Amino acid sequence: MKKLENKVAVITGGSGSIGKTTARLFLENGAKVLLVDLSEDALKNTVKELNSEQVKYCAADVSKADEVKKYVNEAAQLFGKIDVFFNNAGIEGTVKPITDYPEEVFDKVISVNIKGVWLGNKYVLPQMNDGGSIIMTSSVAGIRGFAGLSAYTASKHAVVGIMRCTAIEAAPRKIRVNSVHPSPVNNRMMRSIEETSSPGHGEEVKKQFEAAIPLGRYAEPIEIAQLVLFLASGDSQFITGTTQVIDGGMCAQ
Repeated sequence: MKKLENKVAVITGGSGSIGKTTARLFLENGAKVLLVDLSEDALKNTVKELNSEQVKYCAADVSKADEVKKYVNEAAQLFGKIDVFFNNAGIEGTVKPITDYPEEVFDKVISVNIKGVWLGNKYVLPQMNDGGSIIMTSSVAGIRGFAGLSAYTASKHAVVGIMRCTAIEAAPRKIRVNSVHPSPVNNRMMRSIEETSSPGHGEEVKKQFEAAIPLGRYAEPIEIAQLVLFLASGDSQFITGTTQVIDGGMCAQ
């Protein structure tokens, strides 16, 4: 039997590399999937690429309560109650010292990465089946500090606090809640961080990041997706309230 046979999953950040790769893995394992992201065009392209009758989309701004309610209601109307929520949407902001960091960028990062995550849990939980699973995307930046990434790092630390509170509150319903903490992933977000860190020298920044990872490379989106599938499935039925680090040994140093 497939790990998510007849389960309903909602994935925010659904057109990004981790969201899309996880959606494909969920579909292969029998799930019905609703993808959520800001850009309808990106969502349409992702759904076309996934090429499955079991995937739908809803364009929404995760930082706005009415739009979060919209995607939750859409999932319920399309597929029924939710079994798996991959609360994954996030933005990187920019790379600057705190003294130079633009306040408006800070506010945007906090709005999407903290409020968006909080709103997702707030409105998904009432529509979630008992025994379900919530997986929240944090980062190694939710465990340690990184110069120039104060807004992103603060937001990813906050995800851990929301995760732990939700895990305790949802436990009577046997709903498991965990966070995943990837090291740098080989995707668009890291290309942005590399280039913003040192314009014109992104490849050098990449090598510096890789040198800080004992396994010597970035994670691939499929490796994050495989961890998320484990946490979404019954294989993890006694795991809740945990920070699941997937970082090639980065935080061991």
